[in-house]
Amino acid sequence: MNQVLVLSVSTAVLAFLSFFHVYSEGADISALNDDMAQSTVIYDANGEVASKISALKNEGIKIEDVPDHVKNAVIAIEDHRFYEHDGVDLVGISRAFVQNVKAGSIVEGGSTITQQLTKNALLSSEKTYKRKLEEFFLAREIEKQYSKDDIMQMYLNRIYFGNGSWGIKRAAMGYFGKEVKDLSISEAAMLAGLIKAPSALDPNKNFEEAIERRNLVLQMMKTHGFIQEKEYKQAIAEEVVLNEKGGDPLRGKYPYYVDHVIDEAIKKYGLTQEEILTGGLQIYTELDVTMQSAVEATYAKDDLFPKGTEKQMVQSGAVLVDPKTGGIRALVGGRGEHVFRGYNRATQLKAQPGSTMKPLAVFAPALEEGWGVTDMLKDEEMEFKDYKPQNYNGKYKGEVPMYEALRDSLNVPSVWLLDEIGIVKGMDAVKNFGINLDPVNDRNLGLALGGLSTGVSPVTMAEAYSALANKGERHETHAITKIIDKEGNTIVEYEGKKSRAVSKETAEKMTTMLLGVVQEGTGKGAQIPGREIAGKTGSTQVPIEGIKGTKDQWFVGYTPQLVGAVWVGYDKTDQEHFLTTTSSEGAALVFKDFMAEALKDTKAESFNVPPLSKFIEEHKKQQRAKSVKELESRIKKESEKLKKQWEEAKKKIKDKKEKPKEEANKETKTQSAEASTNSSSSNDTSEKKDNGDSMDTGGTAGGDGNTGEDGDAGGEGDTGGEGDTGGEGDAGGEGDAGGEGDAGGEGDAGGEGDTGDEGDTGDEGDTGDSGDESSG
Repeated sequence: MNQVLVLSVSTAVLAFLSFFHVYSEGADISALNDDMAQSTVIYDANGEVASKISALKNEGIKIEDVPDHVKNAVIAIEDHRFYEHDGVDLVGISRAFVQNVKAGSIVEGGSTITQQLTKNALLSSEKTYKRKLEEFFLAREIEKQYSKDDIMQMYLNRIYFGNGSWGIKRAAMGYFGKEVKDLSISEAAMLAGLIKAPSALDPNKNFEEAIERRNLVLQMMKTHGFIQEKEYKQAIAEEVVLNEKGGDPLRGKYPYYVDHVIDEAIKKYGLTQEEILTGGLQIYTELDVTMQSAVEATYAKDDLFPKGTEKQMVQSGAVLVDPKTGGIRALVGGRGEHVFRGYNRATQLKAQPGSTMKPLAVFAPALEEGWGVTDMLKDEEMEFKDYKPQNYNGKYKGEVPMYEALRDSLNVPSVWLLDEIGIVKGMDAVKNFGINLDPVNDRNLGLALGGLSTGVSPVTMAEAYSALANKGERHETHAITKIIDKEGNTIVEYEGKKSRAVSKETAEKMTTMLLGVVQEGTGKGAQIPGREIAGKTGSTQVPIEGIKGTKDQWFVGYTPQLVGAVWVGYDKTDQEHFLTTTSSEGAALVFKDFMAEALKDTKAESFNVPPLSKFIEEHKKQQRAKSVKELESRIKKESEKLKKQWEEAKKKIKDKKEKPKEEANKETKTQSAEASTNSSSSNDTSEKKDNGDSMDTGGTAGGDGNTGEDGDAGGEGDTGGEGDTGGEGDAGGEGDAGGEGDAGGEGDAGGEGDTGDEGDTGDEGDTGDSGDESSG
């Protein structure tokens, strides 16, 4: 009967064991292969680790990267026969059973490292005989399929060390702020001691208990020959320094930059968020940690930004770009608490750029079309069909040189100039600067003042202005340079994209004028002592009737080494939420603060472009030359006018003189005829008084003398010769007094002279012939 009972029990046990053997043979232990999930590491431009991202509770590490003293600390306290058993340590179980019986309680466990791995990775946490048997057989199966190093690696990557730290890598960083390879023997012993009761032995809460447990682990390490006496004493004496911040100091660092890296990897290179967060990737970027820290420090200064309301805080976004490569050096997408992959105002914003668009849409293309820095632009109230821009201050100068229109951000001259060069050329220029436009909705003169249908972000504006800083050549902005997977394969490598936005000459002229904006114009608030800063302010008005205020503030500026763009405003503008300051008082000051700090360790460089004063002086010379030319032109015109008038006057005078002469000749002939008649009818007594004829002829001669009056500028006196008196003008000399007597011949009364000797002796008057000759 007893034999039957023993046989039955034995059969049942064998059947039971056979069932679990078969079960274990077909058990799926493939889930153990997932232990190597790792954080994705972000590297900066110098190839140094800058940040880490992961969605996993644990983070894997390869066993070859774990120092021997770390492995030995765990083995010494948890399973010192680890390299001797096949998953289940019957010797250990027996020993533990005896020790527990002697102690009257459970003081020593019999589970091996392999069994603990099985329990943590493959089984539930329920405490049943079934689960214990499953653990027993699965542990044996694991030992068949994996090496001891594989098992140790999986164990260290999965075991819980307390304080939210799953796996040895997170534990090392969480408790000591170190990589596993840098742990000391003392620190390794403390972490190994936590495995038994991680919460109760947490050194942050129960430091003394944790130290006591550490010392026990060190004793076990010495006992089992893992360390020598000298190492033991040094480890015991070592001061434990905990990581007060807790967790990995690199995890979550530079959050807005990391957000953009994730977005770029997804949108540009087709990766998924899961691949990025769990794939253990190595992402190399253009990040400059000094510059990034500078921008983040600026955004922590609330006094630099306008005060918001209880409902909304004034927001902002900024970016720094290397103009020579397009690499994004720093980026902050907002103020206040960061939300993972939330709204990034540095890259996702769509706001009107205001006057920061003027250099891109108006002045640069105008220079390309042959306009000059000092060319005069109209600055007067005017309307372009149904569009009537106004200057911000409501004042107009009639006309201003181009550099002044840009320096003082005058609206009307900008719109006028865009109208002159043509809206199509302005749109083409904006596209060349890397800004997408709607071919229909953006085709209007409002483009000159930044009136876009969609809007832009700081990173877009930084890329556009980088062309001006880089002598006309624009590089595509980017954060990622290379991505390597966890197997070491390069899966992404940035190839670089560049294009010509404007000519080198135009870029230099634009830089000259934009230097003037910061030195003397609306951008004075962005000045950094000892550095050349070129840039442009921009602002937009609140689009609510009856409210005068600012919706968006912008400043985009650059040095030869770095381009920066910053936007300030509310996420939602309404009647209660708008800005009351201009860009020169807001955005420009924010730009100055982070730009100065970002470049503090960088040597100042010059643009090496002609100063604005040179163009101004050339303009003055041109204006002086123009004035002289205009004066000469006026003088010439006046001279020609006077000459024409003189010629007309001379003609009139000549015509006037010709008429009296003809009349005089006619009269002379008449008098001669009459004289001949008189002479013949006289008693021939006149023959002896021939001198009277001389007198008479003197009258005629006086008429002849009239012919000399061409040179007689008197002219009018000459008209007195109507009675052939010769007039005062005819008496060219005083001696021709006889002319007066001769004048008596008006009624041919010369006979008076005939009758008296006095008249006959008028030889004195007759001598006036000499005067007649002088008038000829």
